[in-house]
Amino acid sequence: MFYMSTALLVGVIFFSFFGSYFYTIDPSYLDKTSILLPPSSFHWLGTDRLGRDMLARLMQGGEVSLIIGFASAFISTIIGLVYGISAALLRGGFDKIFIIIVDLFLTFPTLFLLLTLVSYVNASVWVLILIISITGWMGTARLIRSESFAIGSKPFIRILHIAHVHPLKIMFKYYAPLLAPIVLVSFTFGVGGAILAESGLSFLGLGISAPQMSWGSILSGGKEVIDIAWWVSFFPGLMIFIVTFALMNISNTLQAKMNQKELH
Repeated sequence: MFYMSTALLVGVIFFSFFGSYFYTIDPSYLDKTSILLPPSSFHWLGTDRLGRDMLARLMQGGEVSLIIGFASAFISTIIGLVYGISAALLRGGFDKIFIIIVDLFLTFPTLFLLLTLVSYVNASVWVLILIISITGWMGTARLIRSESFAIGSKPFIRILHIAHVHPLKIMFKYYAPLLAPIVLVSFTFGVGGAILAESGLSFLGLGISAPQMSWGSILSGGKEVIDIAWWVSFFPGLMIFIVTFALMNISNTLQAKMNQKELH
């Protein structure tokens, strides 16, 4: 299952970023003679209500969705890593402030935080990356903090503190490699969560707006014609499902391997 999921994810990435080199139809071209055509040899995945080719739009929308997913997960993972290790290194008052901030963020459902932040700004790719990152680092930070406390009790870490080694050097040279498995699992979960968050916002009309497109915005555009043109909503929804499914399987496999190493 791990290899199949990895192959699916790599295939979707290749499809999104390199597919347009082989399938050269303009995703924004309006063809009034091809409105809501079902999948055929001329339009492999059909067309939408403005006559635009769905396959071409899925490729371009995939670029945006994947960039948002991976960039948001990377930023939130880095924030969680630095903040979590810092709480374990500095302890005392800093750790108490850490707990208060994390609990404060977790008090509000993530979706409401996203909706609140997006409602005050004009959404774009980089704005969405920033907002999803701000609302997605808490779980990673708590995991990192917990594991960092365990690492901090090891003798070689205590020796480093006694030797007055700089905290940043301890953080990145000694803590980070030991935390790599947790970081990797958190990152893969974060990518799936970020793609779903962006898709949900775009579906509600608060995410990516024209002329840019994402799988979520394409899916949203098909909800009004779903009774007569199922393909407009089905295919972007299928792409979101495939990526999320693949990432969850990869995350579960990595977590299982990490747990096995801990048992040994």
